Amino acid sequence: MMKTFVHLNTSTGGSTGIDHAQGNEFFSVQALATVSQAAERAGFYGVYVTEHPFPSDARLKAGVGHHSLDPLVPLSVAAAATSRLRLCTYIYVLPYHNPFIAARAMASLDVVSGGRLVMGVGVGWMEEEFEALGVNFAERNELTDEAIIAIKAAWTQENVKMTGRHFNARGNTMLPHPVQKPHPPIYVGGNSRIAARRAGQLGDGFMPFLNPSRFAKIRHTAAIESLEQLRKIIDYAQSAAKAAGRPPLDIGGVLTELGPWGTPRFDVKKVIDEAQQLKELGVNVIYLGVGGATYKQQAENLERLGQEVLPHLP
Repeated sequence: MMKTFVHLNTSTGGSTGIDHAQGNEFFSVQALATVSQAAERAGFYGVYVTEHPFPSDARLKAGVGHHSLDPLVPLSVAAAATSRLRLCTYIYVLPYHNPFIAARAMASLDVVSGGRLVMGVGVGWMEEEFEALGVNFAERNELTDEAIIAIKAAWTQENVKMTGRHFNARGNTMLPHPVQKPHPPIYVGGNSRIAARRAGQLGDGFMPFLNPSRFAKIRHTAAIESLEQLRKIIDYAQSAAKAAGRPPLDIGGVLTELGPWGTPRFDVKKVIDEAQQLKELGVNVIYLGVGGATYKQQAENLERLGQEVLPHLP
């Protein structure tokens, strides 16, 4: 069966269509724990969260981007409330973070959860957020490649010696290392050939997504408007992994029948049919969202998905 992650509601405003008052319903320890436990009981592989630390007001008013909790806080609550649920960042914007601080934070989550981290990463796209955080937007691809290399070094080595664009490790060690060996999986998000090549050469998974051409310039990644286009970029990522002598990548896909923010109203047959289409493209990891007016309603909807959809996924 496909590995299926469900969105742990930690985002409001902008593209989510969720106002902040409604969002607060989902942000307590009780709400996060209840939804996470429902996801585990329903049979989901894991939960995922997004990241936007300081988004642009103008972008939010235009309906793109959103507010979100710091990703490791809700995932830590989910870890404490469950025993097997995987904990995924979809996505963690690597250029925003010193790679060794990121490595420390992610390793901490992997250790306290008993080895359940899945680190989904990307280069980011909101220029105004980069500017507010003091990060050079033009360097985002180079910073991301460098960060993945640095993170894996910190996770697996001692006496790390590495010089980057904005750091110089002359013999440093980060302990404890993650529980998962050789390290937690790193899934790379994005639609461009650069992102696909990054996934093949440095990652363990690739997460492209359908992206209408009208959003391509806004999101600074390639438009993907058809399953055939999605197939081509997946094949390119897998060929990059093969050329680098690395194992095949996990491939993530978003169920658009439910969407990233989801609603409690969905057609079971359409959801299952779409999952089958994605599997035929090589997708073996599914990301979906399911909503609810309250966190208790969302938990009930997850239970319904667990009964009506998950057992029938390919």
